[in-house]
Amino acid sequence: MLALREENRQLKEGMLARARIDQAMGVLVALAGTTPDEAWDLLREVSMNTNRKLRRVAEILVGWPAGGPLPDDVREALDAAVAAHCQHTSPWLRRL
Repeated sequence: MLALREENRQLKEGMLARARIDQAMGVLVALAGTTPDEAWDLLREVSMNTNRKLRRVAEILVGWPAGGPLPDDVREALDAAVAAHCQHTSPWLRRL
């Protein structure tokens, strides 16, 4: 029974993390004009370049509109990723 509860807890955490990642992708699509595939690539790159879990990067981005500026390392990594991968977008992060 304990193993079943643990599995249930892990599944719930996974679903919540996935929802947060999807929301962060939506932030990038709406504000940076990326495609969903580009948004996924940007999240992965920022995660790698800041040594933060992708789930944590997603939480930061989703909380960002109401919570003030992004942490410097996340903003810089995201700005570089947008500039490198999304030629059709404006330098939107530089204005923040």
